[in-house]
Amino acid sequence: MNNTEKLLALEQRMNEQVLGQESLVRMLIIALLCDGHVLLEGLPGLAKTRAVRELARHVEGDFRRIQFTPDLLPSDITGSEIYQQNATREEDQFRFRPGPVFGNIILADEINRASARVQSALLEAMEERHVTVAGKSWPLPGVFMVLATQNPVDQEGTWPLPEAQLDRFLMKILVDYPSRENEQKVMQLVRAEQQQKYRADSIATPELSPETLMLSQQEIATCWQEISAVYVAPTIENYIVNLVEMTRHPQGVSDRLASYITFGVSPRGTLALDRCGRALAWLEGRDAVLPEDIKRVAPAVLRHRLMLSYQANADNCSADDVIRMLLDAVVA
Repeated sequence: MNNTEKLLALEQRMNEQVLGQESLVRMLIIALLCDGHVLLEGLPGLAKTRAVRELARHVEGDFRRIQFTPDLLPSDITGSEIYQQNATREEDQFRFRPGPVFGNIILADEINRASARVQSALLEAMEERHVTVAGKSWPLPGVFMVLATQNPVDQEGTWPLPEAQLDRFLMKILVDYPSRENEQKVMQLVRAEQQQKYRADSIATPELSPETLMLSQQEIATCWQEISAVYVAPTIENYIVNLVEMTRHPQGVSDRLASYITFGVSPRGTLALDRCGRALAWLEGRDAVLPEDIKRVAPAVLRHRLMLSYQANADNCSADDVIRMLLDAVVA
């Protein structure tokens, strides 16, 4: 089984455990292949945490969950120096104790419930890939992926992420309700899991079965290397640049679109479209990117990078609506 087949098998197994969220699962795998971070937005109970746990269960390394609350401190995430009372040497009196950010798959649950200081500490670690405490830098693991969740409805006691910090996330994935058929399957799946959990011989902590698919960190690094070699034709590069350019000069499309966009997409959006397009092409067994690859990843890559106007809100026009208008207007 080559790396592409292994990732597709991982996607299939995740879809068996996260029912009715095929798009969510596919985008999580693409983000892993792009060495990027993800913001998950959706109402409570829509399997955001379950999807992250299922991904982490099949990736070799440490999974850490951080529950963001208003009283959380930056040191609760990054770690801090601990005083060693019995140290014989002065330089050994303080020892650094790593925080939960020193893991491979990090679930930042309800990230908008913590203060701006805490959010900035996590986002700095995401961008710089190291933590600085007391003037000394501590590198984070090579495979390091943050998946942050937030509730779009409950705004009391929250600190919304500023646009500049949203731009640090490779993707923003919207998680919606499952279909009626899938909701019934969810009931059956959870009922079967509960029956297994409460069996007398299953009280002990369950271990992974021998046939469980595990993706090693070396295999992930190999995937990154293979994806970097996927060919992007000049016509595809022009298509990506034209899409981004139209978000900055929407009057080139229509006056209506121009009234909806206040600020366009940064160069990070251009780079993210390129990376995600290559990852999708590789995942589907192709060595070159097609325009359809860019169109499929565009909503997740661009929706949090567009700043919409009051007119867009008044007309009930979402970022996804604007992206559809752009995709219809820009010819590949």
